[in-house]
Amino acid sequence: MATLTEAHTDLTTSRGLMRVHTFTPTGSGKHPAVIFFSEIFQVTGPIRRMAAALAGEGYLVAVPEVYHEFEPLGCVLAYDQAGSDRGNELKFTKELASYDEDVDVLVKWLQGHESCTGKIGSHGVCLGGHLSLRAGFHDGISAVACFYPTDVHSATLGAGKNDDTLKRIGELEARMLFVWGRQDPHIPQEGRELIHGRLEEAGREFEWHEFNAAHAFLRDEGARYNPALARVCMALLLRFLGESLE
Repeated sequence: MATLTEAHTDLTTSRGLMRVHTFTPTGSGKHPAVIFFSEIFQVTGPIRRMAAALAGEGYLVAVPEVYHEFEPLGCVLAYDQAGSDRGNELKFTKELASYDEDVDVLVKWLQGHESCTGKIGSHGVCLGGHLSLRAGFHDGISAVACFYPTDVHSATLGAGKNDDTLKRIGELEARMLFVWGRQDPHIPQEGRELIHGRLEEAGREFEWHEFNAAHAFLRDEGARYNPALARVCMALLLRFLGESLE
């Protein structure tokens, strides 16, 4: 367990600056890094608390603002209808190539970071779960943890709503962890079965957990939050990252 320092850095992409919030264990030494991709609302209070909790376990955690080319740096969308509408609009406006470029920029930056061992994983919730999975296509990512990742089964991420994540999932060399809520309307049973089937067909090794929970059950604000399952999922995540990045 460790105390931590929170800061931010603005990285250059071909579509402008991308703000990255970092949560770093205090003291000298190097740590495995985790790119933590947020929900559609960007770096909210719940996302910061999840990032801080992970950093307290000895990881350098980097949380990018995924809509950096559309919103001012530091923008946080509210957990209301207007925020949800804007987040969903931008999810299907941002180009797939931009999502992937962000990963490349982040990996290269972390590989040269003074507090990083060079081992890098990705983790994400909701939209971020999908982005975490796509991050696994980058050869600098050793492990991906995907919590209720949206739009994978429907292949609708990005401009044109025609992503290739599921088609390419057999290419993933990174270790994979998936966590789902059975009562999640965004990823119904048939969607989960489709993803599971593709992984089996591809002969990939992966870890799969389903719980009786709604979408966004890790978010510690609102009626869907399940604190008991959140503790279980943190244990799953820490064990997975420990096996994959140490």
